[in-house]
Amino acid sequence: MHVRDLGSSGIEASAVGFGAWALGGWMWGNTDGSASIRAIHAAIDHGITLIDTAPMYGFGVSETIVGKAIHDRRDQVVLATKCGLVCNTTRGRFKGRTNTLGPDPNGHIAIFGVLSPDSIREELEASLRRLRTDHIDLYQTHWPDNTTPIEDTMAALMRFKQEGKIRAIGASNVTTAEMDRYRAVGPLDAGQERYSMLDRDIEADQLPYCRENGIAMLAYSPLAQGLLTGKAGPDREFSEWDQRRDDERFRVENRRRVQNMLDQMRPVAERHTITMAQLAAAWTLHQPGLTHTLCGIRNTQQARENAAAGEVELTDADLQTIEATLTGRAEAVV
Repeated sequence: MHVRDLGSSGIEASAVGFGAWALGGWMWGNTDGSASIRAIHAAIDHGITLIDTAPMYGFGVSETIVGKAIHDRRDQVVLATKCGLVCNTTRGRFKGRTNTLGPDPNGHIAIFGVLSPDSIREELEASLRRLRTDHIDLYQTHWPDNTTPIEDTMAALMRFKQEGKIRAIGASNVTTAEMDRYRAVGPLDAGQERYSMLDRDIEADQLPYCRENGIAMLAYSPLAQGLLTGKAGPDREFSEWDQRRDDERFRVENRRRVQNMLDQMRPVAERHTITMAQLAAAWTLHQPGLTHTLCGIRNTQQARENAAAGEVELTDADLQTIEATLTGRAEAVV
């Protein structure tokens, strides 16, 4: 497994990371704590050191599972979590309503974006308890909060760093202008954005910016929530509480288009004796400025498969073939 720097923090983390959103169950139908712990252990055993979670993933469930899994392996893990999405408050920016299974306009849980210093302090302490640790390696703001100045948020994060409770600072889902404001107060070590073969907007701005300024960039949903694995074909049925069931991107017609696109790239995967999921993850890691890719893992087989993707070396010819396919096909895909 290749390892890469998390900005200027001095921390190195596996290029392929364990994205722990699905472990929380929320928006994914269900969760199996025992299977999730086995998956985390398998990932670590196969070289994945970076684990990324958040309090909002299952309203603490994902962090709790991760904490159970790593409590006796803490020194083998680069632990990343987030702050800024809060329930049971009326402060900050209203984000929407949900129930425990997924977004619902009439849901009983109201979610707000809050990045005030006192709220972050409360979130950090709660995350440390759930994760059974005394420090977070990479602490990231989850979504912007336009009710709190970024400078105040970053000043608080710098205090927590000085206290030894966090080692590096990241910001997810932010613009380069917002990154500038973080960096005016202290070192910003990482960004995190949605990025995949189907989601390439950050190539125009964030990726060049991070590359030029020595900031790590972590890609979430690099497999487009399973769409790029080849396992979400037109015949796939999603459970009632799986967010993909009603997602426009996962309508049958679109899945058929994606499958046709993947078929054009399949010879590249076959030459390397890898799966389509591994090809998508490896392609992501070959993009300039993109340092880490966070792949969702639900079982030990996926852990082994995703870890192996971090060792795939694509040739210039491979990348040109993929790029030609994406240029010719991706515009027809949602």
